[in-house]
Amino acid sequence: MTDASIQPGLTRGADGSTIRTRRKALDLRRRTVFDELMALTDRPTAFLARQLGKPSGAVGRIVGRILNRRNEDVVLAAVDAAGAGADSTVVDIGFGGGVGLRALLAVSDHVHGVEVSTTMIDAARTAFADSIEYGRLTLHEAPMDALPFDDAAVDAIVSTNTIYFIDDLDAAFRETARVLRTGGRFAVGIGDPERMAAMAVTSHGFRLRQPDGVADSLRDAGFTSVDHRTLGTGQHGWHLVVGIR
Repeated sequence: MTDASIQPGLTRGADGSTIRTRRKALDLRRRTVFDELMALTDRPTAFLARQLGKPSGAVGRIVGRILNRRNEDVVLAAVDAAGAGADSTVVDIGFGGGVGLRALLAVSDHVHGVEVSTTMIDAARTAFADSIEYGRLTLHEAPMDALPFDDAAVDAIVSTNTIYFIDDLDAAFRETARVLRTGGRFAVGIGDPERMAAMAVTSHGFRLRQPDGVADSLRDAGFTSVDHRTLGTGQHGWHLVVGIR
């Protein structure tokens, strides 16, 4: 090939490549290195997201304790909204570090905790050993869409910061409606979706849902009355959506 075959303004290197070709190859290598660096910096965030969805191991136990402190306000509000009494059969779905279980045990003698995380179940067995021994607390490993209860067996359900990790929310809510008695309450607590969207961790598998959409899903599942309440503002803002069966 003669020099006349090279486009004007291009020169060849010793290996026969043009400057444009070499620049493209260099840009590609730079993008590859950048992507690899971004993957490295993204891994801790992705790991944290998995732990929030399903805490596991020693890190999961730490996450559970952190969630107890961070979520206490909305959890206690959900327990209060559930309106459980001493003779009520109540359920905390996705109880995590157990702050909700403790609050429910303060008002009811028939508490059930449902979790998908075996780490959180093991931690609860230790933390609430006396309540389990006396038959006041029963723990179950199960997801929200396959609850281990008979039809109309439950008076109240609370669940906070769980529905981000549920694929089919309608199916899960139908299941909660199935196990609730007529007049039973289901209190769902979630973080403000706009605030959460700004958090890097929520880009890893979180399904952020608007409170109005959550309320619509409860109505579609058979809840006859649905109430939406807000707790706090800004960084500390929460939403509580309560359905009555």
